[in-house]
Amino acid sequence: MKKTLKEIAEILKADVPAQGFEDAVAEGASINTLTIQPGNLFVPFKGEKTDGHKYVRQAFEKGAGISLWQKDVPDVPHDLPIILVDDPEAALQQLASAYRQENHFKVVAITGSNGKTTTKDMIAGVLSTKYSVQKTEGNFNNNLGLPLTLLNIKESTDVAVLEMGMSGFGEIELLSNIATPDIAVITNIGESHLQDLGSRENIAKAKFEIIAGLNQNGILFYYGDEPLLKALVQQTEGLKSASYGYEDTNGLYPRNTEIDESGSRIQLGTEETWVSIPVLGRHNVLNGLATIRTALHLGLTLGEIEEGFAKTEMTAMRMERVEGANGEVFINDAYNASPTSMLAALQFLEEAKTSGKKIAVLGDMLELGDDEETFHREIGQKINVNEIPVLLTYGPRSRWLAEEALQRTPLVYWFKDHDELVAELKKHLSKGDLVLVKGSRGMELEKVIEAFK
Repeated sequence: MKKTLKEIAEILKADVPAQGFEDAVAEGASINTLTIQPGNLFVPFKGEKTDGHKYVRQAFEKGAGISLWQKDVPDVPHDLPIILVDDPEAALQQLASAYRQENHFKVVAITGSNGKTTTKDMIAGVLSTKYSVQKTEGNFNNNLGLPLTLLNIKESTDVAVLEMGMSGFGEIELLSNIATPDIAVITNIGESHLQDLGSRENIAKAKFEIIAGLNQNGILFYYGDEPLLKALVQQTEGLKSASYGYEDTNGLYPRNTEIDESGSRIQLGTEETWVSIPVLGRHNVLNGLATIRTALHLGLTLGEIEEGFAKTEMTAMRMERVEGANGEVFINDAYNASPTSMLAALQFLEEAKTSGKKIAVLGDMLELGDDEETFHREIGQKINVNEIPVLLTYGPRSRWLAEEALQRTPLVYWFKDHDELVAELKKHLSKGDLVLVKGSRGMELEKVIEAFK
């Protein structure tokens, strides 16, 4: 977005407290003076612990072009290009929505319990072989992050790939109505946010809100092996949709699949061509299928898709291969965890080929609600201790997991402290060993890997 103060004020139907700044220009937007870029629109928020209005002058010192200001906050500066608004968050969303409506770039919106970020990275990487693409950076996938991402999309961009996260009902609907996607993707339905939503059925309904803002000619691509999604699609009249999954009843499915230490190779349906997906784990075949679905819809050939996969850069801590200092290999999947993604990562470790032994370092899975003990114990029961003989766990909930695994193998350890876990892991590690590290974001298990670099 690149607009004058006058243009922004007109969109927001807002007041301007000082004259003479009508031609001031803002390009892009920021809510943080630590990362603000020259020319940005600064959006201050009045929170419980801090008030962003205190940093407005600092924002201008760092090059801000214009700033919003909440009307009921006193001491409005009259020597700066300021726009008065009732609610900065609502204004940010309104401005992002207006910018989206006046531009012609395509929007691909992605949600799901697991795989959102990996799929976003894959789709952006593959589409960039043919189009100018921008994507959600980091975890800017909520009520603030998505409008900020939209406002930082250049007008010359062909495709914006946007991640949409949520913790409750109504949140995805809001984001979808702001972004009005041309393509919506639902990767899967897992157990994340059970604490807030109560059931997988409710999680599916909350994710399905992504169709709320789907533009008139838009299409939904969804994981067709999930009965909850199939039912919602069937219940929605007039929805243009297409499925992908392992089952041959889907519109796109892999006829043959090969998994190795570099990723996957799949042969699609009736195609003779194989496509390589250079991301670890069988579960990433599904994220690859979502990517292929999207790319084919936007006119890419299988050759261009193959080329795009090869060049794709993945976000850190998602099945990321990390070489240890002494010849061991870590799989850093420590960004987040749910029962579904935990089992998928353990399946990868079980199937992986390595010259040494396999070790799992697992942390708590958070936000699982009343059934959290059951979920942790089930993981402990399902670990293949013949293939994964050494297990180190971290966090209060992972003790349940450890108790179950300990009934089948003696090499199970539980820790409350990162340093103690690292010390025990050092006793077991040898050259050629393969170590999976996975837990919810709050467990910060990436710190374990740092000790071995």
